[in-house]
Amino acid sequence: MGQVSASSTVLINAEPDAVLTAVADYRTVRPKILSSHYSGYQVLEGGEGAGTVAAWKLQATKSRSRDVKASVDVAGKTVIEKDANSSMVTNWTVAPAGTGSTVTVKTSWQGAGGIGGFFEKTFAPLGLRKIQAEVLDNLKRELES
Repeated sequence: MGQVSASSTVLINAEPDAVLTAVADYRTVRPKILSSHYSGYQVLEGGEGAGTVAAWKLQATKSRSRDVKASVDVAGKTVIEKDANSSMVTNWTVAPAGTGSTVTVKTSWQGAGGIGGFFEKTFAPLGLRKIQAEVLDNLKRELES
């Protein structure tokens, strides 16, 4: 069993505080930026920042899906989602970059052991990075329009 992770970054032409507010807005912004890999999205508690609980289904491939129930915390410029149904943790980190901001999404979890774990560690990050990049591109469009 080993740590598996995937990360993606985008440059957004918006102030870091505005970007952080958008990233932490699970009620209005998040549903707009999710890709077609997400379904059944709902806010269960809160909706903005720490204390929010949201749920969704992530369809990573035709045969691999995950039911996520994320509890949200905020530490500095990072929004942290911890899945109650697995070891998965996703960090959305906002940093200043010139006149704009960078947003990095990093998702990590404890992978399977054995040969299945080898394939998971090799291929899962590739697919997840594509999903992350699509969501980040949607966030960029939302904030720059």
